Amino acid sequence: MPLIDKYLQELLEQHGSDLHLIASHKPTMRIYGDLVQMEDMPELTGEEIEKMGFEIFSVEIKEKLPAEKNMDFAYEMVVPGGENRRFRGNTYYQKQGLNIILRAIPNGMPTLESLGLPASLKKLTHFHQGLILATGPSGCGKTSTLAALVELINVTKSVHIITVEDPIEYIFQSKKALINQRQVGLHVESFQMALKGALREDPDVIFIGELRDLETIQLAITAAETGHLVMGTMHTNNAPRTIDRIIDSFPVDQQAQIRTMLSESLKGIISQKLIKKKEGKGRLPAVEILIGTISVANIIRDGKTFQLMSVIQTGKKEGMTLMDTSIMKLFRNGLISAEEAAVHAQDPSLFKKKTQSEITTG
Repeated sequence: MPLIDKYLQELLEQHGSDLHLIASHKPTMRIYGDLVQMEDMPELTGEEIEKMGFEIFSVEIKEKLPAEKNMDFAYEMVVPGGENRRFRGNTYYQKQGLNIILRAIPNGMPTLESLGLPASLKKLTHFHQGLILATGPSGCGKTSTLAALVELINVTKSVHIITVEDPIEYIFQSKKALINQRQVGLHVESFQMALKGALREDPDVIFIGELRDLETIQLAITAAETGHLVMGTMHTNNAPRTIDRIIDSFPVDQQAQIRTMLSESLKGIISQKLIKKKEGKGRLPAVEILIGTISVANIIRDGKTFQLMSVIQTGKKEGMTLMDTSIMKLFRNGLISAEEAAVHAQDPSLFKKKTQSEITTG
């Protein structure tokens, strides 16, 4: 058994999400959002971490890591009882030596219900073409949300789904749909090459692990424009910033054209945060939802994204909701504290110096 497995087993037993193996530090877990050291474990050296890593790295990682210094990977271990657990990893060098970060991928395919997300998001799977984005900080559940939507399509539609990920997280089993999953670095050299190839592979739905550069964004918008349903994640906080970041990624002389293309292809943006429960045992999602209506398309085309919040606020019938409305609902239900609500709210003053009863009755 690889040595790293004992640390991962402890992570799972403590219901942690991430394992940090950092040179000159004790092994550290992220549990319900907080970092907690394994106090009974000694500090690790860079050499010890490298030895653990090279027990589990693929041949490709071992060959490329000394030159590239920073690489993503996937790992699967067998836990007691014979069940397999998958982890998404990153390894990189710093001044003390090699570090490894591993994130546990939940077993089983997520559903909107199991993730605590609104059932109204199901309507996004009814589109046959366009662009759907899940946004938010790292570790907020963006991939899980899109995986739940992909699985909904998988069980209801006879379509061809291609995923491009780095690395592959959830393992889909083809049901009514035909699903092919490709991992960057293992099955294809880059997101760009995978997307260019996908357009010639008769897909109906394309799931992109992350829209992280101009060419990937451009190819995603092109695919959405040419009759495909494209889903992807971005590290942005809300709908206006997501749209602005997409537009600003392009040279100035192309931005007007991209605004038009995006206004026609955007079907929805789901912005997420995970907020610690009041009792501290777990986290709950708060979401902002933008649906691509005619009003939204006109705002994007005219470059007036600052007006989108007003559209979201008045778009409840279309399934839209503001982040602060979602946070307020969690607070009024007694699930999160005023302090946590204020930290994550766009308008913290809604929660500061107020008790739950004051807001509930106000």
